[in-house]
Amino acid sequence: MYRLTMPGPTPAPRDGRRRVAVVGVALSDCGRVDGPTPYALHAQAARRALADSGLDRSVIDGFASAGLGILAPAEVAEYLGLRPTWVDSTSVGGSTWEVMAAHAADAIAAGHANAVLLVYGSTARADIKARRRTSNLSFGARGPLQFEVPYGHTLVSKYAMAARRHMHEYGTTLEQLASVAVQARANAATNPDAMFRDPITVEDVLSGETIADPFTKLHCCIRSDGGCAVLLAAEDYVPDTAKEPVWILGAGTSVSHTTMSEWGDFTVSPAAVSGRTAFARAGLTPADVDLAQIYDAFTYMTLVTLEDLGFCAKGEGGAFVEKGRLLRDGELPVNTDGGGLSACHPGMRGLFLLVEAVRQLRGEAGPDRQVTKRGGRRPEVALASGTGGWFCSSGTVILGRG
Repeated sequence: MYRLTMPGPTPAPRDGRRRVAVVGVALSDCGRVDGPTPYALHAQAARRALADSGLDRSVIDGFASAGLGILAPAEVAEYLGLRPTWVDSTSVGGSTWEVMAAHAADAIAAGHANAVLLVYGSTARADIKARRRTSNLSFGARGPLQFEVPYGHTLVSKYAMAARRHMHEYGTTLEQLASVAVQARANAATNPDAMFRDPITVEDVLSGETIADPFTKLHCCIRSDGGCAVLLAAEDYVPDTAKEPVWILGAGTSVSHTTMSEWGDFTVSPAAVSGRTAFARAGLTPADVDLAQIYDAFTYMTLVTLEDLGFCAKGEGGAFVEKGRLLRDGELPVNTDGGGLSACHPGMRGLFLLVEAVRQLRGEAGPDRQVTKRGGRRPEVALASGTGGWFCSSGTVILGRG
């Protein structure tokens, strides 16, 4: 455990608002991790991210955590020996970490915090193994969800219904959806941290056990253990960091629905709003993005999120994901670590998207999986877009080197 420290005073912002950079990122042990508790994975990731930044832990005066403890983030902060003066425990599913990053960036820019640590850890796979039972993907019977529970709607079935609607509306095929999983596995093949690296084919995906029509097993994310951490800091601290800063250029958030009957269009996700906001704030367009990290609990998530972010027109996602466009050396590298479909998915994967985006922009992914632009140049702009619930929430963050 860390020794308790109190942060110093927050300096007033210069010229109105300070620029904000990601200055440290790290993974904990991931994949099959038996033994450590989720708290231990939080601590491991936090220590590694702080070491990656080169900063002293005394600069951390902000903390964001969700998904662990009754009083998150107070319990986790206490375990880490932190006494933050700015906290966030927003919990909106898989997009939580992009939403938290947006909140943290605004707080730092306004001078309400100096450096904010975002951290996550989960032993979702180990917990299921220890209890020797299958996971329950249904949700509570209180509130609006009580009207859907009697019909057996689970998280996977909600996504499956949405995928079927897209297939009906636009002619999207099972083969096109399957190609998303195939490309994610190909990207994972060169990632030593990925849980599954053996190649798969479209036929492998199509012939698998049906989980919820039209999804077979390989259309669905894996279940893993793991954690990660991201440290954001004001521009004032960048000269003292150990690595090249990656700047927050723009961010957007959005919520849509929880009850399926309140979702106006199964073929449109809340990324259509969060993405538009993030691009407007960054002063960029999808054409400026060199690589994207997209939440992919299911293959359809990748396809429809790419549409809603503006990388292709509505209804053209099926054609867009074909022919290797999402591969590391493709037209738009997507989920370059293998994503939730092959690399890791401990429960809420949004923070992993930010870690991978930063590593790619820094040129730290390694010779076998580093994305390069024409002429061997490093990418300049990356996008991370998280989705929570069953397209209930979205957070999109655009990051850049310049």
